[in-house]
Amino acid sequence: MRKAVNPLQATRVAPADEYYIFDLDTTVVREHVYYSTRYGVEIAADLYYAKDLDKSVKYPALVVGPPFGGVKEQGPGVYANQLAQHGFVVLAFDPAYHGYSGGQPRYTGSPDTYLEDFSAAVDYIGTLDFVNRDQIGALGICASGGFALGAAAQDARIKAVATSVMYDIPSLAGMATGIDRAVPLEQYSQQRWTDFENGTAAVVLHYPEQPQTEVPEDLPMLPEFFDFYATKRGWHPHALTNITAVSNLSFMNFQITNHIHEISPRPVLLLTTETAHSRPFSETTFEKLQEPKELYVAPAADHVDFYDRVDLIPFAKLETFFKNAFAN
Repeated sequence: MRKAVNPLQATRVAPADEYYIFDLDTTVVREHVYYSTRYGVEIAADLYYAKDLDKSVKYPALVVGPPFGGVKEQGPGVYANQLAQHGFVVLAFDPAYHGYSGGQPRYTGSPDTYLEDFSAAVDYIGTLDFVNRDQIGALGICASGGFALGAAAQDARIKAVATSVMYDIPSLAGMATGIDRAVPLEQYSQQRWTDFENGTAAVVLHYPEQPQTEVPEDLPMLPEFFDFYATKRGWHPHALTNITAVSNLSFMNFQITNHIHEISPRPVLLLTTETAHSRPFSETTFEKLQEPKELYVAPAADHVDFYDRVDLIPFAKLETFFKNAFAN
């Protein structure tokens, strides 16, 4: 099993360091690409497309963001690998400050940086000669579902949005009031002085540096998250935590879905499952959206099953949604 790397460092990927949780389909090409955000942070991404793709023709394109703390070698790559087989040019990216993307301190995050990740991906993919700039969609998994919607609300180049088992992290963080807000606010505010004095931002690893074979009892998190991120199923050396402690201050204070009703008339598809614990996020968000919109509830499956279970994720639905969106 691949050795865990220092989570406080990032560098461009070398062939010997490549580690994906899935096998690349034999009909698909994957290329490592790099580009910058408007803040000057270098983003590491993987570009997927069919081997028999005719580059003299322009194709619809998708940009795919990961779950909170995830990287492109996990869920985004799973989705890109599948959707590239259906005629899309797909870009799966590491968010700024995460994975092989640049930016210091490592694991820094804010609502704005996560939205910028999507727009920067559109910047890049829209410059490819074989991509139709008028047919670029965004797809967000888990927390990136909320980020994708927020990005579309402020970036008119995103012509359609799909979310998969979405989380709205800023809204969740902003729900606390009174003492429930004051206590962590004081804690994280004091942490800023500690970080300044130490010269680095505090990071708490959520998952072990090597994949585990069992899911422990009495976890401080949902067992399904540990089952994915901490076992061979989904473990990755760049996905051992989420954000620095002080990054939580931004999530407690800024919302990203205030204007999602203005994405209309661009279409939105929200994917969830009958039994996903995150289903209420999709249902609440659906009510905020204007038409055209669709809430698609798949048969029973865990939240994390929509990270990697290609037998459960409704890729045919995603294909139909985006192709119909771009045809209108």
